[in-house]
Order: sequence, then structure tokens, then C-alpha cells
Amino acid sequence: MTQAGTLGFIGLGVMGEPMCRNLAKRSGRAVIAHDVRPAPLARLAQDGVGAARDVPSVAAAAEVVFLSLPDGAAVEAVCASLLEAEDAPLALVVDCSTAPVALARDLYRRFAARGIGFADAPVARTRAAAEAGTLAVMVGADEKTFAALRPLLACMASDVLHCGEVGAGQATKILNNMVLFETVIALAEALAIARAAGFDGARLFEALTQGSADSFALRNHGRKALLAGDFPERAFSCRYALKDLGYALDLAREGGVDARAAECAQGVLEAAVAEGYGDNYFPVVLKAIERAPQR
Repeated sequence: MTQAGTLGFIGLGVMGEPMCRNLAKRSGRAVIAHDVRPAPLARLAQDGVGAARDVPSVAAAAEVVFLSLPDGAAVEAVCASLLEAEDAPLALVVDCSTAPVALARDLYRRFAARGIGFADAPVARTRAAAEAGTLAVMVGADEKTFAALRPLLACMASDVLHCGEVGAGQATKILNNMVLFETVIALAEALAIARAAGFDGARLFEALTQGSADSFALRNHGRKALLAGDFPERAFSCRYALKDLGYALDLAREGGVDARAAECAQGVLEAAVAEGYGDNYFPVVLKAIERAPQR
């Protein structure tokens, strides 16, 4: 991998578009991007990002390709197309999506057979953090690949952690999300109980910030979403949360771990989807909890 080759970016959704923009602004390198929708490509053109008509066009131009895709199936499909590219400069694929650990390891082996590197580098934090370039990135890669990749990831993130070999980044991100979902559901339950008992939810959360229940989830998801009842679409939805939690439960089953709290969280998210909130920001589980029948 050189220090001047073109960078590629595939997947310009809620997180991918601002990540690509920061990469173009801060890396000092040419960036070419692809998405199935023309709108984000048109917006990024104002930041000097070139538009590629398809995945093979990105592979034909870019030395390093970043992926920010909705799920493992999309990652596998895009990587299959990248693997078919002939006489391309492609030297490294970096998956910033959240996808199964087993898939990351399999893709590493498949790209290695073609002499191409692969790293899993899923991102954490919010869209606002993606816009500000203050994401957290959890990286699975060998030491040499991580050292070469870190300056590029630093264009999009303020915290870049090497978690271990390929797959370790995905495992860390998946478990981070599992803990977050369980915490937000606990906060939603506490808020619903307080309101049902006639207490002020805002005062409850203020008290929690001063005690041992304080957390990032409380200060952000709790106070900004649960209290305000703000559950927009085009944010991290219940469907995405279920996808990530499913990956965590798969990992638990593979390791023979009884993850019953995560299974309970899965049930709450499924109830929210059944209520019609699948595309809403996942703290919307509060509404499903409030409407749940008494046992």
C-alpha cells in the first residue's frame, strides 16, 4: 500500500457519507465512491469525491477501498464483486460495516489468496460523530496493516483501537452494541415504571447521572431520545439493532455462552418491530414497553 494511491468508498448511508467526506477532506488523497443512490454522490461531488458507476469501477481505480454497508449479506456481495476485479490496483479492503466475525475471517482468507489485504474496522458513536470525524473505530488486522491503515482511519475518527487479528474488531463492536442495547432497554423500563408511578422521568434521569447508574447511554440515548420521545427514522433503527444483536447471540452460541439478558433484549426489540417501529431510532423500544400488556 502506497501513501498516494486513490481511495475508494462503497456505501454512502447515514454513516458512510460523512465518513467519505472527511476522508476526502483530510487524507490529501483522491477519493472515488459508489452508492446505489445518486443523491449522496451528488453531495460528495462538492467535496471533490469522484463518482463510480459500480463496484468494479471502484476496484479498477482505488488502492484502498472502505466499505460502509447495512449488513453482512451486503458486505459479502460487494466483496465478491471486488474479488472478481482483474488487473486492479486494489491492495487493501477495509470493512467499516458491522458484520459477522466469521464473515470477516472468511473474507480475509479469500482476499489473501488474491494477494489483497483485508481488515475489519467497524465504527461506533453517532451520525454527529461521523460528521465531526470523532468516531471510535475498532480494528481487526495484523500489526503491519493496522500501522498503515491508522492514519486513514484517523481522518474519520478520534479514537482508533487495534483490537487484535481479523475478526476482533467485529467482535468488539458487536459486544459494544449488545451492552448498549441492554442498557437503553433498562433505561426505557426505568422511565416507563417511573411515569406509571406518577414520578418525573427527567428528575429520575438527573438523579441517575449522579449515581452509579450513570453512563454514556443515559446521557445520550436516555436524555436526548427517551425523555424527549425523539425516535426519528434514518437513525440507528430497531431493525439494525436486531441485526447486530443477532450477530452477538450467534457469537455467544458458538462459544457456548448463556446470554439470556441479550435474548431478553432481542425480544423487546422484536416487540417494537411488531408494533410498527422497525425503522425508528431504537430507543423507541420505550413505546413497546409502555404498551406491553400486564403479565
